[in-house]
Amino acid sequence: MELYQLKSFLAVVAERNLTRAAEKVFTSVPAVSAQIKALEEELGVQLFERSSRGMSLTPAGERLVDEARRTMDAAQRLRQAAAQIRGEVEGVLRMGTVTDPLSLRLGEVLVKLAERHPGIKLQLMQRLSLHSVQALRRGDVDCAYVLYDGETADDLVVRRLRRMELAVAVPKRFADREWPVSREALLALPWIGVPPDCGLRPAAERLFQSAGREPAHSLMAETEAAVRGMVASGLGAAVLRIDQAEDAAKAGELRIWPHWQDETWLCWLQKEGPEDPALGALRELVMESWQD
Repeated sequence: MELYQLKSFLAVVAERNLTRAAEKVFTSVPAVSAQIKALEEELGVQLFERSSRGMSLTPAGERLVDEARRTMDAAQRLRQAAAQIRGEVEGVLRMGTVTDPLSLRLGEVLVKLAERHPGIKLQLMQRLSLHSVQALRRGDVDCAYVLYDGETADDLVVRRLRRMELAVAVPKRFADREWPVSREALLALPWIGVPPDCGLRPAAERLFQSAGREPAHSLMAETEAAVRGMVASGLGAAVLRIDQAEDAAKAGELRIWPHWQDETWLCWLQKEGPEDPALGALRELVMESWQD
């Protein structure tokens, strides 16, 4: 049995799909398939049921997942202990992020990480904010940047990095034809929504609730960039981060409704409990990048 086989096993468990699992472990689909087959032969049990819908764990596979995770964690601790003896910090960290790397100052963090801790490898996984929170609780990521308007979470360390102001973006075709002067007129426009897992969703719900209305989204977008594009295309109004809305307004793509503002926070999240050296080193660099 090889550790890379267990790594591929856990990737398939997380993704339920050979193609996405292969991307996650930076290898090919045939290689992952062969590693799973070899592991099943070594253990003498079938780990997955294969179907047109993907890969699902068998009862035997379900019983072995936690053991596989403990084995990989133990191997990682062994590597880290050896690195500490050498005076280095090593490890592979998985970070969940929202979709705008510039606003996260990720470039600065990555440059400093390469300079100060070349033994730390960082894997970035773009997700909706709530998806990152769920992945963190499951152990699928080690830390995350999220849009989050709460101050605490029982099982997570929440560090607020920056207040994110929010505004309503209105398509030019509505603004030029009949500018909505009242909140009722604004909410009567077609609206672009975001999934419940997105950090912008609570602010949009508060806007509708302030007028005693239920959110009425005729269209749905998965990312902030998609929301901006759909507003610019004239499909409907939407809540956007004000920095994105202002950039789009300067480009002549849309207009900002001036009678409403809200906010959320860009936050750093990690699990409560003992912190391994690699995660501690990354956290310090993130906090350093957000000192101003």
